Amino acid sequence: MRAIGLAVIAIQIGLIVPGHAENPVDDDRSITDVLPLFIKNRCEDIRSPADQMFCGDPELNAVGVKLNAAIAERLNRLPNRNLAVVENAEWIRERNSSCGILGRLSVKGQDIKAVRDCLLKESKERIEILSDPNFDCLAINTAAGRLICSDPSLALAKTELNDMVMPLIARLNENDAREAFAEFDRWGRERDRKCGLEEKQHVPSRDLASSEGCLADYFAKKIAEVSAAKGDPKKLFGRPRFTPLPNADAVDLCVAQIHSSNGCLDFVAVDRVFQIDSDVSEKTAEVIAEVEMAVLAPFTACSPVASSCTGTCWDLTSNRPKSTPGTRDNFIIGYRLRIEKSFAFQKADDGSWRCNLTTLQPVEAGLALTGP
Repeated sequence: MRAIGLAVIAIQIGLIVPGHAENPVDDDRSITDVLPLFIKNRCEDIRSPADQMFCGDPELNAVGVKLNAAIAERLNRLPNRNLAVVENAEWIRERNSSCGILGRLSVKGQDIKAVRDCLLKESKERIEILSDPNFDCLAINTAAGRLICSDPSLALAKTELNDMVMPLIARLNENDAREAFAEFDRWGRERDRKCGLEEKQHVPSRDLASSEGCLADYFAKKIAEVSAAKGDPKKLFGRPRFTPLPNADAVDLCVAQIHSSNGCLDFVAVDRVFQIDSDVSEKTAEVIAEVEMAVLAPFTACSPVASSCTGTCWDLTSNRPKSTPGTRDNFIIGYRLRIEKSFAFQKADDGSWRCNLTTLQPVEAGLALTGP
C-alpha cells in the first residue's frame, strides 16, 4: 500500500526523473557553483528545471525529502488518494509558474538564486499546510466536498465511513488494494450524480443545501453496507457489480472494469462520468457518455497504456486524439483527458444491465487538458 503512494510521489516531486537533460538551467554561470550537488547527484540527467534545482541544491534537496514525507503522510490518511495525487501535481505546476519556471524553458544563470529562493519558500509553506488537519477540506474544490466539510454531521459521517473502509483495504494485497481504492473513488462519483452535485463546483454552498439530505442518506447506506461485510473486504470490493439501469453509473462501472482488466489503475483514474444520450430497448442499450480521467503517472501519448486506458493515441500539439502512432511525447501527472464514447449494454435475466465492452477503443471525440 505504502509503496503505491511513494512511487507516485517520487514521480511528482521529480527528485528522480530519468531522461536526457534539455539544458534546463542556462549555464552562463558555472552550474556547479550555483548547484553544489549537481555533479554528485547526476542532475544533468533530469529534464525539468525545477527538479534539477531540487537535485543540485543542498537546502532544496533536504526540503524536497521533507515534502515527500508530508505528502506521503497525507496520502496514507486519505482513502481518495487519486484526487490528492492530482491536486499535488497541480500545485507543483502553480509553484513552478509563480517562481518563474515555465515548462522546460531554461532558467538564466542570473535568475537561479531568485528562483531557488522562491522554490524553497513555496515548498516550506506547503509542508506546513499539509500537516494542517483542515487542509484536506481546504484543498477540496468539488461541490460535495465543500458541503461535507461545512456540515459537522456530514463530516463525521464521512470520517466514520473512511475509518471503516481503510482498515479493510489494508488487509488486501497490493493489486486488490489498488482496485479497492478505485472502487471507493467510484462510490463518490456515484454519490455526486445521485445527489445532483456534478458540475457544481462553482455554485455557492448555500445554494446546494437541498443536497445535504441526499449526502446523509448516502453515508448511512454505505456505512450499513460496510458493516454488513463483517470485516471481509472481498464482500465489498471483490465481487462483480451490475447496475439496475443503463446510465452514467453503468458507464462508470464499465470503465472501471476495463481499467482494472488492462492494468490502468497506476496510470489514470476516472474523475467524472457524464451521460450525453442513450438509446434503450428491451434487452440492449447504448449510452453515449463523456469520461474525464486524471493522469496519475507519466506515460507515452501513443502507447499500449494510452490505447488501452484512454481509448486512443493523442497528439499533444493539438491536444486531440491521434489516429495513427508516431508520437513519443509523455503525459505528465495532472493531465485531464476527456473522451466521448458509446457504451453498449445487455440486459441480464435478473433485470440488471451489464457492459459488453472490454476496451475503450474507439472514441468518438477527445480533449487533453493540462490545467485543473
